[in-house]
Amino acid sequence: MLKVPEHQVAGHIAKDGKLGPLIDDQGRFYKPLQGDARGENEAKFYESFSSNKNVPDHIRGYFPAYHGVQQIEASNGSGKLPHLVLEDVVSGYSKPSVMDVKIGSRTWYPDVSEEYFNKCIKKDKATTTVSLGFRVSGLKIFDHQESKFWRPDKRVVLAYKADGARTALRKFVSSNRLDGDDDGSIPNCAFASGVYGGVLVQLLELKAWFETQTLYHFNSCSILMVYENDDDESGGGDERRKARVKLVDFAHVLDGNGVIDHNFFGGLCSFIKFIKDIVESSENCCENGH
Repeated sequence: MLKVPEHQVAGHIAKDGKLGPLIDDQGRFYKPLQGDARGENEAKFYESFSSNKNVPDHIRGYFPAYHGVQQIEASNGSGKLPHLVLEDVVSGYSKPSVMDVKIGSRTWYPDVSEEYFNKCIKKDKATTTVSLGFRVSGLKIFDHQESKFWRPDKRVVLAYKADGARTALRKFVSSNRLDGDDDGSIPNCAFASGVYGGVLVQLLELKAWFETQTLYHFNSCSILMVYENDDDESGGGDERRKARVKLVDFAHVLDGNGVIDHNFFGGLCSFIKFIKDIVESSENCCENGH
């Protein structure tokens, strides 16, 4: 039985009769192929990437497992449509906290249409894409105070400036109240060391690859971070938070043609610095007893 993903935080969502991804109970994620060149391009990327012997094995783990393309009943009731069959990244988590971060200081790339370029540049300038080299696209966090998931409105997320992005990244690993920014509460970053410590190890491994990889240019791709926010499941232990990093959304990937992907690499370095700063500040607070 296919159903709408409960923990999807960005992209096209299958609700109100709209076309979007579905999941099954076997840990698979069914992403409808977009009807234009984007769908074909993403399928070609997965086929190329999965068979490319130049991709190191340890790097493959940072990409969703690919199980081909399958015709299934679409979420919008339009009949059977082709879907990418991928790994459901949050399968196996009880209360996953999830964040989608689009990487790069630009989401456009050479030879796109003027319409697409103008659309991208407008959004890139309006968000932190240009200023920081990344933007938060969506997040969903389990709120321990309210015992329910908290998810800010998409318009609020896309309006984040640098301080908003920093606050969101702090809230992502906090155990105190999450909703509202005017109640005087400051994110306590209770899980910063345990979650972001594991995330940083993975991001630095990706960074090492992007320093030299010239196979692909990952335009408008995202980093998805997920961890277990159920203390009953994690036991409160850092290692059981199961912090994971995955790269997602490959509709605009191009061949690297022997050139380093400076756009993604620069954005990744900026994002790593933000995460490091949060971990260091949270550790300083603990040392000072605050």
